[in-house]
Amino acid sequence: MTVQAAVVFGFVLFCLGVFGLLSRRNMIVILLSLELLFAAAGINFIVFSNLHKNIDGQIFTIFLIAVAAGEAAIGIGLLIALFKVKRTVDVDAADSLRG
Repeated sequence: MTVQAAVVFGFVLFCLGVFGLLSRRNMIVILLSLELLFAAAGINFIVFSNLHKNIDGQIFTIFLIAVAAGEAAIGIGLLIALFKVKRTVDVDAADSLRG
């Protein structure tokens, strides 16, 4: 895969993630959109790391994967709490979870 193709692929994933974040109210879709954003950033880090023959982008991508896993775990916990209280996964109902 060429550098241009990989960057375009990362850009398309990033655009899909931003569109999902801004246009949807379903918490599951929002979490998936965040994962798309993280994947797009990771792809671009790897591509430019290989382009410049530097390992820093690959190391940063490993940390990015760890952050994405933590985000998914916290997001699923919030999703379960929201569904227990409101019986919906709509983020507009999430204001009732304030302590």
